[in-house]
Parts: sequence; C-alpha cells; structure tokens
Amino acid sequence: MGLNVHYNFKPEIDQPTCSLVRNYHNINWDVKNPGAPITFPICVNRVNWETLYSSWTAQGFEVKVNLQFGSLGPSSENYESLWDGHLDWAEQYAYSVAQGLSQSDLATSIEIGNEPGVRFNDDLYQTLFQRMSEGIRRADPEIKIATCTVHMGPADKYHKNLEETFGAPDMLPLFDVINVHVYSDKDEKDQSHPWERSYPEDPAIDYLRRVDEVIEWRDQYAPEKEVWITEFGYDSCTPEAMKERKGWFLQLDWSGQTDLQQAQWTIRSLLCFSAREIDRAYIYFYNDKDEASVHAASGLTRNFIPKPAFWAVQQFQQLLGSYQFSRKLKEEPGHLYAYEFIDPNQPTHPIWVLWSPTGEDRQTEAHLQQLPKPPKSLLKMAVDAKDTSHETSKQRWTQEGQGIRFPVGESPLFLLF
Repeated sequence: MGLNVHYNFKPEIDQPTCSLVRNYHNINWDVKNPGAPITFPICVNRVNWETLYSSWTAQGFEVKVNLQFGSLGPSSENYESLWDGHLDWAEQYAYSVAQGLSQSDLATSIEIGNEPGVRFNDDLYQTLFQRMSEGIRRADPEIKIATCTVHMGPADKYHKNLEETFGAPDMLPLFDVINVHVYSDKDEKDQSHPWERSYPEDPAIDYLRRVDEVIEWRDQYAPEKEVWITEFGYDSCTPEAMKERKGWFLQLDWSGQTDLQQAQWTIRSLLCFSAREIDRAYIYFYNDKDEASVHAASGLTRNFIPKPAFWAVQQFQQLLGSYQFSRKLKEEPGHLYAYEFIDPNQPTHPIWVLWSPTGEDRQTEAHLQQLPKPPKSLLKMAVDAKDTSHETSKQRWTQEGQGIRFPVGESPLFLLF
C-alpha cells in the first residue's frame, strides 16, 4: 500500500499510513535537455535527490521513482527532434540515475514515463524505453523497472496499449512491473458532469474490469511480471472550496466526493484490489490545498491536516498490515461484501471485513454463522483521531445461537476473533 507524492512530501506525517511512496520525478528537472551534462543527484533546478530521498527512506518508506518526460515529451511541440542523436545519452542518463539511487539505497524501482499515452510517438517511446531499461539494468539488475501506465484496448490520452507497446518478444524482458492507473469514472452517458466518479464496486463502470483485463493478459503472456496500481483515488473538498470553483469546473458543475465517501471508497478499493493478483496499490494523493477541481482535492491530508481518509488508511494499515487476503465469505452485489484476512504468523486469529457495496449510504444486516471462534471485537472504520483507538471504535452485535447479527453500512467494519 503506497502514496503518490511530490518533492514537498512530509514523511513524518504519513508514516503511519503506508510503507511505499511513488514520486513524480521529471527528467527535465535533472537536465535541461537530452545531450546535456548529467550531474545526478544534483540537478538543474538545484534539488539534491540524494538528500531528499534519504529523508524519506529514513522514515521507513520504500521509494519508487517515476521518471516523467515533462517538457521533453509531447507537452513540447517538437519533442521528437529533441531526442535525435541522443539515444546513447538516454541510456547513460538512466544508468546514472539508477546507479545513484542504488549506491545510496534510495529507491527500489523506476518507472519510465508516467502517462505518455497516444500523444507520445510509440516507436520513439519504445526505443527510449529499451535504451533506458538497458541503462538501468547495467547499473543495478535488482532495481525493478515499470512500464508507463497501460490498459487493454486502444491507446488513449493517458494510457499506452499494453499488448501493442510492451507485448513484443524484445520488449518483455525489459520490465518487471506492469503499471496501471484506474479511476472509478462513470460512463460518459451516465455522467452529470465530466470526471464524475462512482463507488468502486459499481457494476456499471469498468473500474475493476480494467484491472482484471490487465491481469488476464499478464497471466497468459507474462506470468512472471507483477501488476501495480500506481494511481487510484477520490477528490473531496470543503463546501467553502466549492464556492470558489472556476473555469470548466464551475461551468460544468463539477463535484467530488464527501470526505466520508473518499475514506469509504479508498478503503473499499483497497479491499477489492486485495482479492486480485495485484502486488501494490498507490493512493493518489498525499496532500491537497482544498481546490475544487479534479485531482486537486485527492489528498489524505488537506493542507497537511489529516482528512477522514487519512485515519481510515492508517487504521487499515494497523489492522491488516501483516495480514493477507484469504477468501471471499460473501460477495453479493448491491447487498453485502465480506472478506477474510489471515496473518500467516497467527492464522488462528482471522479478521473479517464487511461492508455494503453501494454508493447510496444504505445499511444492510449481516447474519454470520459458522464463526471460526467467538468474536473478540467489531470495529468501525476510523474517520478521525479518536477512532484509531480500538476501544472507542467498537460496535455491538446480537448473539443468535451459534452466530451473530449486526447492521453493516457503507463504511467497512472489521470483525476480530
């Protein structure tokens, strides 16, 4: 479980929530242009990456570096010409970055490109990916190399086509990780405004299906590769920020989720991901400034003050951090989901997680039979600091014979034995 972050990340704040971070690291911050002198870890904008990344690893975080092309990509009109005659340089740049990161134990994985999508000439991207991968492997074969974000189906503005860009025999050995971004956007015909999102289990959206399609391709053609979701998340801003909407977000009546929904849907996404063959999931985003626009209100903190989602993710880590998904106890769309998690070190103490899988703020009732042992406690999802105490977050259940009965809502409940 991880967080997407930026250079002003404050690791001491988010340390209780997860152990992984993914940083947006622009190539054009390191060098002015292809062919320029490579001075990593000191770069042209005067950032010292060794100093910055070591402050994160000191707090226990494992770092993934996302090498974005920035102004050396499609955001510049003549970006293709920038790389003419500089393929050897691209390999040497990647070698220098990987060597610098490896020598100081600053990062364990590197992603080549963020969301180049259909805008980035695919032949050029593949060539750069190949040369940069070779540079990284030469510097440190242990650093994991990740694709840019991909999906199945035609490439679009943000995604490369997995099979088209990375499926060829000469491309498959170059990477270790298939990188996926997913947001639970409604279908355009069902949206009241662009970017409108739904709850993660919604059968009308392709949120989880897109992940399943990538896993299916991986299982068939590249079973040794890992699948990482490196972006997912939800926007939630204050009513005061909504009054300050501007531009398209005002004209199209954009709205995000409530703070509570952000917490609920983040945790429920993680639960749904846990039941799939996914190795990592990185939440977007670590912090926001309470701006009413897409991706600008996605932080677990708001101006570095925890939102409900922060406390929910912290609790999730504390309760299930050493646990593994075991089985689906129930998966009844529109009614009740219940998953079992087991700690391999104490398998006789499972945790069951239950929730109502809708976006309607509804309640249902769980009637559980054949319990593995008498329950110890039933904890509600945390939404503030006081909820992180197990004593203050306890819920009650009704004993019925050998089973128990209790109400379940949109916020997941944790049943401990």
